[in-house]
Amino acid sequence: MLSKIYSAATYGIDAYIVEVEVDLSPGLAIHSTIVGLPDISVKESRDRVKAAIRNSGYDFPYLRMTVNLAPADIKKEGVGFDLPIAIGVLKANEDITGDTSGYIILGELSLNGELKPVKGVISIAIAVKESKQKKIILPFANADEAAVISEIEVYPVKNLKEVVAILNGLLKPEKHKINISDTFNNAHSYEIDYNEVKGQEHAKRASEIAAAGGHNIVMVGSPGSGKTMLARRLPTILPDITLEEAIETTRIHSVAGLLGKKKSVITVRPFRSPHHTASDVSLVGGGTFPRPGEVSLAHNGVLFLDELPEFGKSVLEVLRQPLEDGFVTVTRAAAAVTYPARFMLVAALNPCPCGYYGDGRKGCKCSMHEIQRYLKKISGPLLDRIDIHIEVPAVKYQQLSTEATGDSSELIKKRVNASRNIQRQRFSGTKIYCNAHMSSRHIKKFCVLDEESHTLLKTAIDKFNLSGRAYDKVLKVSRTIADLENSENILVQHISEALQYRGLDRYF
Repeated sequence: MLSKIYSAATYGIDAYIVEVEVDLSPGLAIHSTIVGLPDISVKESRDRVKAAIRNSGYDFPYLRMTVNLAPADIKKEGVGFDLPIAIGVLKANEDITGDTSGYIILGELSLNGELKPVKGVISIAIAVKESKQKKIILPFANADEAAVISEIEVYPVKNLKEVVAILNGLLKPEKHKINISDTFNNAHSYEIDYNEVKGQEHAKRASEIAAAGGHNIVMVGSPGSGKTMLARRLPTILPDITLEEAIETTRIHSVAGLLGKKKSVITVRPFRSPHHTASDVSLVGGGTFPRPGEVSLAHNGVLFLDELPEFGKSVLEVLRQPLEDGFVTVTRAAAAVTYPARFMLVAALNPCPCGYYGDGRKGCKCSMHEIQRYLKKISGPLLDRIDIHIEVPAVKYQQLSTEATGDSSELIKKRVNASRNIQRQRFSGTKIYCNAHMSSRHIKKFCVLDEESHTLLKTAIDKFNLSGRAYDKVLKVSRTIADLENSENILVQHISEALQYRGLDRYF
């Protein structure tokens, strides 16, 4: 007695179809096996399936059960194979007589036969869209997530009995649909706003430039100056996330199990803020079976590193590859997985160990040697990959007590969107969407300088001994400043302002 059920599993953020073959043959049930490189959670499904079938009112056959998960050369993990294995047993035992070949089936079984949600459903839905089977049966809690991919038929179920009734033709399932437009239109809102930040006009201007061009930014200032407030409000002025970006971001969060039961798709740009005690594995991803790290969870959004020098040196150095390439590859003995990691890095640090160097409110007790050693925790190559460096001074009482407010996030966002529209037209037909991602070829084409600008930039390069990468960063930021002013050409004032945002280079 042999049956074949189609299911699916994830590998990184991608998914693939799995054939679940169940064979019932004479022999002792204790000798039942699951083959096809299953992990511990898959092997344990045998006991869950047995209890779920019996508690759902069906007879579990007293035969030797052999389950094969094909392709057999890819490691299988997770609990999503519970339901297809149970369906395979019931079909092999002839409790199910209907055709199962048109469905992809997945879900975790509880001991009473009810279904629990699984991870990575949106990636599996994409794999289903590209397969011969266009129908998917899955737990009710995962229905909205799968329905984001409108080209497939999604049939949510609550328990094993429902699945058996559907496959036997005793229950006509209803296709689950969601209105993705309504989901997006009702979600682009924030509870915080830039007009809540008192003073710091220079820092706000730098944040606007960073958002307009997708540039990385580092803020230096004493405790309480507003660095974290500025960083947390940066997503409020970034362009709204597109459906394509939302699906890609959702895939990462779904695989990591962070999507949540009531959320079908990520509708706002993610903001991740790991603690400075985070390890390099938690930052870039890893584990025996590689999982996405913070740099991937921040994909299409913002990664905020507060107290930057307090992060371990090895932790900071692993950021260099994703900052440069926009992806991170995690290699382990069990697998090698590539995760997207195109994010805006926002970092904050104090100017010295005590935090009050240059602060008029309190005197700094640090020696110059201590300050230099503190800042040297950030390597020059990492700093080179950060486009904008700004100082965030302490806010005076007059600024804190004033009733006047600056530009709102909505107003700043309009200027940012106008700048991004210029960039989209400029890079039309390429995989580049903002100035920060320009290659040397694009810089040469779109960052042409006049003689006065050339002279100013040459003087600054010679004086501060800037690297070639820093030179490119200045040109990219200048291009963004020009776009914000709707200027076709980069002018000397744009170069001058961009050079002001390289303040930390003097220390390296």
